[in-house]
Amino acid sequence: MRFLAVLCVSCLLMGTQAQSSASFRRANAGNGRCQYSFTVDSPTEASCPSPGSSPEMEALKSRLGLLEALVARLVGGEAVSESSAGSGSQSGLQDAYNQVMGEKAQIQREKQRLERQVQDLQQRMEELRQEAERLRSRPCTQKPPPRVPEIDSSFKPGSGPALSQLVSRPGNTQGDTSSLRDPAWHSSSGYQELTAVVTEVSAPNLEGPADISGCGDLVWVEQPEMHRKADSIAGKYGVWMQDPEAKEPYGPEMVWRIDAVGSEVRQLFGYENMDQLSRGFPTKVLLLPESVESTGATMYRGSLYYQRRLSRTLLRYDLLSESIAARRDLPHSGFHGQFPYSWGGYTDIDLAIDENGLWAIYSTNKAKGAIVLSQLDPNNLEVKGTWETKIRKTSVANAFMICGKLYTVASYTSPNTTINYMYDTATSQGKTISVPFKNRYRYNSMVDYNPGQRKLQAWDNYYIVSYKVRLGKQQ
Repeated sequence: MRFLAVLCVSCLLMGTQAQSSASFRRANAGNGRCQYSFTVDSPTEASCPSPGSSPEMEALKSRLGLLEALVARLVGGEAVSESSAGSGSQSGLQDAYNQVMGEKAQIQREKQRLERQVQDLQQRMEELRQEAERLRSRPCTQKPPPRVPEIDSSFKPGSGPALSQLVSRPGNTQGDTSSLRDPAWHSSSGYQELTAVVTEVSAPNLEGPADISGCGDLVWVEQPEMHRKADSIAGKYGVWMQDPEAKEPYGPEMVWRIDAVGSEVRQLFGYENMDQLSRGFPTKVLLLPESVESTGATMYRGSLYYQRRLSRTLLRYDLLSESIAARRDLPHSGFHGQFPYSWGGYTDIDLAIDENGLWAIYSTNKAKGAIVLSQLDPNNLEVKGTWETKIRKTSVANAFMICGKLYTVASYTSPNTTINYMYDTATSQGKTISVPFKNRYRYNSMVDYNPGQRKLQAWDNYYIVSYKVRLGKQQ
């Protein structure tokens, strides 16, 4: 009994000191009896070893823990190195990306430029197509040729029935006006084409005499020599030139060409020589500051002389500075279809050169459509002298100057025609002549004389051709 009392007191004391670590529990046992149990935390062991646990297992767990820590450390290092390597590769990728974007922007700009060029070409092709349609829709009216009056054996230059027939012209007789547009003239839209009657003139077979230097009358024109055919409808008619008194940086062999079909003719093509022209390889292309009217341009002393479109203004374009060096209105001259050659094409003002210098071939209301000649100052385009002939400008196909003499071509389509009239500015007298002339391709829209080579240069239905000429003895 004494032992039990001591045990109870001890339990009470232990329960009082360790209330937080011991617990007392009373419950019915499985056999129906009341069962008392005490639960006390161990002051030394953190956990109870499981029945299957052993020191070897504990050591294995410790080694696995160390391996896991080592793997975690290695994975962390690789991540760091991958991060640093990634930053370097990212910088390289950024540079490559920037370069690609720059090339893309450049390609985009080039694409836009090419698209603009394509649009311009499409617009140009549409204009040419419309013009071709207009040309096809205009039937050529065939009229019987008028009777050519017989020439009296007593005919004197400057008078007689033959010249009366040439100068007769129905229509407006109103005097000149100083304004740019004459009130008696109404312009028409589009290109003026084939409006005059073509007179077939039989050409005698004339053998050319020996070539004579000097400035006699024109007595013989050789068969045309073809140099090149134009590539497109833009070259149906045009003008080509060589400068007989060329200046640096271009020589006298340089060939210049302008295709005259189109509403805005501004391109001047230059070829090193005739061989390069025939091959079609220009060495120089100039864009003129103002557009060209028709086929009346010419080249002289390092400058291009031409008529500005839709005006009677003459321009001198300096090839060295590539700029307009002089401009002047040709007084009272018709323009843009008032007094053209018989083939049309707004050939009212035709500039020409010969041994005496620069000339303008045109007409006025005062002259009633007869050809007027003016010699021009090549520097400032001032008129130095004027002559009025007695042959109507719209009755001839083309005209040119040789040694101060005007010569006219009868037809631009007849394969065998003549140079039918000459006017001498030295004597102020004109006369009819009959020098054979060939229109091999039957649409001659330009005939000019080159005094340096003593040749005629012509543009005959897409073809660039030239003719050697011979002059007779001076009288």
